Parts: sequence; C-alpha cells; structure tokens
Amino acid sequence: MLLELHDVHVHYGKVEALKGISLGVDHGEIVTLIGANGAGKTTTLKTISGLRPVTSGTVSFEGQDLAGVPAHELVALGIAQAPEGRGIFPGMSVMENLEMGAYRRGGAKAAFARNLARVLELFPRLRERRSQPGGTLSGGEQQMLAIGRALMTEPRVLLLDEPSMGLAPKLVAQIFAIVEEINRQGTTILLVEQNAAQALRRAQRAYVLETGRVVRDAPAAQLLDDESVKAAYLGGDVGT
Repeated sequence: MLLELHDVHVHYGKVEALKGISLGVDHGEIVTLIGANGAGKTTTLKTISGLRPVTSGTVSFEGQDLAGVPAHELVALGIAQAPEGRGIFPGMSVMENLEMGAYRRGGAKAAFARNLARVLELFPRLRERRSQPGGTLSGGEQQMLAIGRALMTEPRVLLLDEPSMGLAPKLVAQIFAIVEEINRQGTTILLVEQNAAQALRRAQRAYVLETGRVVRDAPAAQLLDDESVKAAYLGGDVGT
C-alpha cells in the first residue's frame, strides 16, 4: 500500500474522534471516505497530513511510519491536501497562492514551470484570473485554486476534503471531472465527500465511517448499489 492507517486512535482533549481506524490507499487509486457529519472523515485527513497527533496506532507512507514527522516534511514526501473550506490566502493573487504551494521546490525552476503548466491546463480559469486576489474569486474558482495549490507540490497522494461543498451542480460535475483527470495523470487520491453518489461513481474503493469507526469497506461500485448505503447516504438517489 502507498498509504496505510492501522488501528489509529485520535483525541480532541478527552473526546475520542477516531476509534481504531484502519484503511489503505494503493498506488493510482481513488479511494473515498463517506459518512455523516462528525463521522471522523476530516479528522482522518488531518491525521494523515500531520495536523492531528495520533494517540495510538500507525500512519505509514510507503512503509515509513509517519509518527512525529512534521506536516511540512510530509508535503516533501509527497502528501498534499486541499482542505475543507478551501483555505486559500484571500489577499494574495491567484499566482501568489500557487507559488505558496510550490515553496518546497525552492529554486527548482523547471519543476515549478512544469507544475504551473499542469495546473493552468487543468484550470484555465485560473490562468484568466492569475493576477486577481484569491478572495474575489467565485466559490468554484476558489476550489480550483485550492486543488491547484496542492498540485504545485507535485504530490504522490492528494487528499481532497469536500471539494464539491457549496458548489452549483454544474460546477460539481466539473470539479469531479477534473479529479478524475488528475488521477488519470498518475496522482493517487483519497477523497472525503458529502456527495456520496458522486464520490462512489469516481472511486475504485470506499470506506464508510460512523462515529470514528470504519463500518464498511468495499469496491465503490458495490456500495453504490447497496440498499442500506443508498438509504443512509445517497437519499435513494444514485442518478447521474
């Protein structure tokens, strides 16, 4: 496995948010985490990113135990996250936000140019807005910028937290099409998404979280057709 969590427990003070999570993401996959609000999905991503300490259990990347590795060093290893709420720098221009994503590359101008070209090809709107402050972009454009900034690190695994949140249906379809293209280009993706139907249609495998525990894991297509999953997370609607 490229990325693996084994029996991971995480606390916020005395509250146990993750209660023995175990999951894996292999090279080239899209894997999705689905579940209700408060199930532990975002905490799982923050734990992988080094933003929440592990109480017990292990998080490993290509067999390397990540315990104690600072978040910025995880980026250097090849783990990047586009966070829930986008987290762009509103007072900086689009270009400055993308440059912030590339900080670990330092003076590697060729890598910067290659990654910038990739991002602007995936998101032509960002090219048009490159001098515009990030805070003046639409919600969909800000989501594009958040994903683009993460891609500037040239990640091996991209953690996406609620990329469709607050977007109009047309933009949701556009964002998910871009997620699939990023994966086709070779980036492994771990996706957290409230729009479970969209996520399951794009992923190869899925984990269902409930109150900090994995209660199901299966091929995504199998969960998409599962009546109990439809009732709990899809509202009975799995149409395109």
